[in-house]
Amino acid sequence: MRYLVREKLFAIGDDYWIEDDRGNKAFLVDGKVLRLRHTFELKDADGRVVVVVREKAFTVRDAMRIENADGDTVATVREKLFTPFRDKYRVELAGGGELEVHGDLIDKDYRIEDERGAELARISRKWFRIRDSYGVEIADGADTALLLAVAACVDHLAEED
Repeated sequence: MRYLVREKLFAIGDDYWIEDDRGNKAFLVDGKVLRLRHTFELKDADGRVVVVVREKAFTVRDAMRIENADGDTVATVREKLFTPFRDKYRVELAGGGELEVHGDLIDKDYRIEDERGAELARISRKWFRIRDSYGVEIADGADTALLLAVAACVDHLAEED
């Protein structure tokens, strides 16, 4: 399924809907105001918190933590230390394993793959003609909320660089 995501997720207090490819409201991005670190909640269409994303403070490499509704960390997104030929991010899953993020991060044409190289999500600006937006296509059976949160983290971290 494809989702339409607006860029600049971390505008202060900015709340907006992520829509599915049929234009239905699927997730609400609830930006938190007056926080020392960038924080937002991703809520389902019924208003339930699905994940919370927080920028980690005091790290050598920029990183963002994705937590479930109970506050348990489910993943950490950070830039890889040595990537001479292209931008690459790694997603460390709390349950074990990693996801790889690679491609053209600035122009929003990249993919998220599991450890075996299977594509879980494809992110592209090319699918939509709406200014300041991009699409996230998520593979069947993949964790939609987690992958949308990863895309948001990569968007924020790449912009900070």
